[in-house]
Amino acid sequence: MANSMATLAVAPAVSNGAFVMRSAAAAESSGAVASPSGGVVVSSLRARTGSLRSGFLGCKVDIGAVNNVAVPSWGKKKVGNAGLARAASEDYYSILGVSKNADKSDIKSAYRKLARQYHPDVNKEPGAEQKFKDISNAYEVLSDDEKRSLYDRFGEAGLKGAGAGPGDFNNPFDLFETFFGSMGGMGGNSRAQRNRPTQGDDERYDLLLDFKEAVFGTDKDIEVTRLESCNTCNGSGAKPGTTPTTCNTCGGQGQVVSTAQTPLGDFRQVSTCPACGGTGENVSPCNTCSGDGRVRKTKRISLKVPAGVDSGSRLRVRSEGNAGRRGGPPGDLYVFINVRSDPELKRDGNNILISAKVSYIDAILGTTVKVPTVDGTVDLKIPAGTQPGTTLVMAKRGVPLLGKNNLRGDQLVRVQVEIPKRISGEERKLIEELASLSKPKTVGSRSVD
Repeated sequence: MANSMATLAVAPAVSNGAFVMRSAAAAESSGAVASPSGGVVVSSLRARTGSLRSGFLGCKVDIGAVNNVAVPSWGKKKVGNAGLARAASEDYYSILGVSKNADKSDIKSAYRKLARQYHPDVNKEPGAEQKFKDISNAYEVLSDDEKRSLYDRFGEAGLKGAGAGPGDFNNPFDLFETFFGSMGGMGGNSRAQRNRPTQGDDERYDLLLDFKEAVFGTDKDIEVTRLESCNTCNGSGAKPGTTPTTCNTCGGQGQVVSTAQTPLGDFRQVSTCPACGGTGENVSPCNTCSGDGRVRKTKRISLKVPAGVDSGSRLRVRSEGNAGRRGGPPGDLYVFINVRSDPELKRDGNNILISAKVSYIDAILGTTVKVPTVDGTVDLKIPAGTQPGTTLVMAKRGVPLLGKNNLRGDQLVRVQVEIPKRISGEERKLIEELASLSKPKTVGSRSVD
């Protein structure tokens, strides 16, 4: 920064206002000297109004400049750009995605959209919660005319004296609930929301069926291991005869605040209380369930498998999943179907595919053959003159439509005509006689059929 710099905003907070420093030339005339870093060293400072905190009056302070904002280097140790990288990179307008000329309506609209998108109860991606807090902080400043004016002039350093520094923001979840309320489970960082009953997780079971069981349906008894409500504590997680007490760590709020001191002020972070897990209460855990309120047990369930299922089908059994917490409803049980293949019958959707081999004589003269189906072995008529590769349709011999047992697919039979590689002498003689009969007769130069 050149010595002819303009008016600077100095970061340390004062009891009744911010410091004001004139240009280097003016500072030199009042006893200040230029700093080798391009700032100034002040032999004495006075607040515009009020006194200084922490006994700064009369001490020397080396003013370092970052992005045209003068920041004190505590104890005459210069503050490098690295220590201010976080604050300098966080532009509230960029966080909300609005221009610096945006009005309150645009800022409010941007906040509502982003807050919904990044709320931790909806967005489980890493960093979503911090993004949500940044969005809330940005809105809190830009929606207030006085704070916005200070921010536009001095950045975050100017907010310190206005009581809205990085460590003085309101709870972002409270701000969210001001706009949206509980949102049916969102904004659930209040104590009441955290202690509400929650639905249990769904459970999965893989079931292997035979080919015909999948075609016509079946009844199965399965054993499922899942979480059930603890009978000892009735799902509360507390040892019988004890009552919950207010958490001493968070004072019943379910959240704790950690503060980090930086050259720009105190940075405050709100997180879930590690002592009570966000409930705001401490309980003596139940000896049976260790405080979870649920225990793992195995249950036998009768399952009706409908006709027409196939590998990849999924059956839903309501309320047979894991028990919910604090008396919440249980989840569902999802049964995933796998089907063994059949050595003869091949399934294609609701149709059955099969091949039938016949001799060339039977293909010429026609015949009746026995073919397997899902209903058992049945007779199939091969018409005379059937060509190799012909597909014959056996109507309604396929798989029932799922949920519509009165409708079935077809069985498609592909005819394979077998040509012998070796024949006897008598067979050859007969075939040659047949060939001579099939040859056209010739009269003169004309052929007669």
